[in-house]
Amino acid sequence: MKKIRIGILGGGRSATQGKSFLLAGADIVALCDFHEERLQNGLKKLGEGVTPYRNFDEFLEHDMDAVIIGNYFHEHAPYAIRCLRRGLHVYSECMSNGTMAEGVALVRAAEESKAIYMLGENFPFMLFNLEMQRICREGTLGRILYAEGEYNHPVNPYDLEFHKTYIYTLDHWRNYTPRTYYLTHSLAPLMAATGATPKRVVAFPCFAPYGDDVPMARQYADRASVMMTMNDDDSVFKFTGCSTFGAHGDSYRICGTEGQVENLRGMGNKLMLRYNAWSKPEGMEEDNLLDLSWENFDQDAELIKQTGHGGGDYIIARYFLNCIKENRQPDMPYDVYSATTMASVSILAHRSILDGGKPYDLPDFRKEEDRKQYENDHLSPYYSTDGTPPSFPCSSRPEYRASEAQLAKFRQLVLGETVE
Repeated sequence: MKKIRIGILGGGRSATQGKSFLLAGADIVALCDFHEERLQNGLKKLGEGVTPYRNFDEFLEHDMDAVIIGNYFHEHAPYAIRCLRRGLHVYSECMSNGTMAEGVALVRAAEESKAIYMLGENFPFMLFNLEMQRICREGTLGRILYAEGEYNHPVNPYDLEFHKTYIYTLDHWRNYTPRTYYLTHSLAPLMAATGATPKRVVAFPCFAPYGDDVPMARQYADRASVMMTMNDDDSVFKFTGCSTFGAHGDSYRICGTEGQVENLRGMGNKLMLRYNAWSKPEGMEEDNLLDLSWENFDQDAELIKQTGHGGGDYIIARYFLNCIKENRQPDMPYDVYSATTMASVSILAHRSILDGGKPYDLPDFRKEEDRKQYENDHLSPYYSTDGTPPSFPCSSRPEYRASEAQLAKFRQLVLGETVE
């Protein structure tokens, strides 16, 4: 069978993910990035035979079947829409749409296209999350009532190399991303395991500024945002965006009427599966410690272990390629409706914070009346590519700004400017 030809927009994280697509049997044929250093670094990761582009219009003319969208976090939708209109399959990393209006436009473009759209959210494909999905579907937990998801990724605030690599301008998106926005690593695994879709959201911030000795241009001081949703099956989720408290780790817990399961923080692929004495299934104990391994779970174990995010990078690449081969849209939570729902949670949860914890109903972009409500909602906490400033505060406290001392250190130590 002819290999699926993949083009990549973005020479950073997406080029790294491209290695997983190569392992899964695809060809990487083109790479586009306006930033010369990232473009060259991406080409090194992908090997020979990849055509470089610095212009997206020229990149779109390349002979390929699908595109990995991996440009700036909040700017995926316009590029995904252009690919869908050309009949190119789309694998979109991170946030599907940066504004509510873009979510409407993306769904409309996906419905009008014969191409496949998929959110490239890899955390549900981590081993412990796959096992939690299996346990939920087996039914021994009973009806699912409650679930928690936490993605905690603190970074040393004095790590200059991190700043130079990932936050290399004053108006970079990482300096303006509300803590509710980067939430798919927390929310998608809960949706994948339970099958529930959020319908209403409320959120609260954890505000804690850094000191003046930190080199920083970040225009918010929220270390985390804690969100809760009511879902379409009357269950409740509690989860974070990208948090920066305590120790690094990813943790998930799912509770039903008959039992509960959670991965153990800092313990690799270990799960604790628990039941009450009167509801434990035959052959199970009340407390069951599961120590998982890929060898017992997937025939591609050796390939899986060569990729990142606990093996999720390989499995999601394989899943996307199989959707193309089978000519079918991906399941929830990877389809365009789930993707835009999660983006709506991100955006409206931040509005909930700014409104003092006011609940917000979430739209269903399958419905035209919900699309009409948001098709002209372009509010954004980010600078636009044309330099237009943000139209919406990124901090839970809109008056907050990085201090002059922090900015001076950032300019001097990160950007290499001479500061008087």
